[in-house]
Amino acid sequence: MPTPTCTYIENRDRIQPDMTNNYDTAHGGIVMKLMDEVGALSAMRFAGETCVTARVDGLDFTRPVPRGETAVVESWVYDAGETSVRVRVTVDRENPRTGERERTCESRFVFVAVDADGDPVSVPEVTVESDRDRELRDAGIAAE
Repeated sequence: MPTPTCTYIENRDRIQPDMTNNYDTAHGGIVMKLMDEVGALSAMRFAGETCVTARVDGLDFTRPVPRGETAVVESWVYDAGETSVRVRVTVDRENPRTGERERTCESRFVFVAVDADGDPVSVPEVTVESDRDRELRDAGIAAE
């Protein structure tokens, strides 16, 4: 059975000029796209199936990601239903020269596992085997 730790993914994207708004910071839609893509990867790793976005809960932008900095997107599965997968997704801005990081955005996504015809399919239960698994699961639940 899959664990939160085995679904944990961290991805980095440097914010380029074509990803920015009039304020020279990452456009909110770009950040949402990065979150959706990485979140879906965690969901698919968990389900072993293609997963599609069903819902985004409480998407909170607290700080911008300036052009030239790095958006660090982290995601992991913390809960599952019959066909749905709950994924915690966070975004930090990271200075590429110093590695200094600051939280900019976070949310919870729900993905649904689907077969080749687009019909929902069952997903496994979340298994917690380690302290890291508990930490990730608890962080996801606490964000609800």
